Amino acid sequence: MSTTTATARPKVPCPSCGKEQEWSPDNPWRPFCSERCKLIDLGAWATESYRVPVAENDAGLEEPPA
Repeated sequence: MSTTTATARPKVPCPSCGKEQEWSPDNPWRPFCSERCKLIDLGAWATESYRVPVAENDAGLEEPPA
């Protein structure tokens, strides 16, 4: 008699909609829950909706003294 223990797969929230699903190799869209959420995220990157904050530093932009 053989017993198999199923490994518990972690549940992660979809970055687009927040719906929880198992992190599994069976999900071709992971970490997203569906192809739709994956495409929504890709569209946000393509339209530059996501931005990385940059601190303005004027000290490096000054012209050197002549």
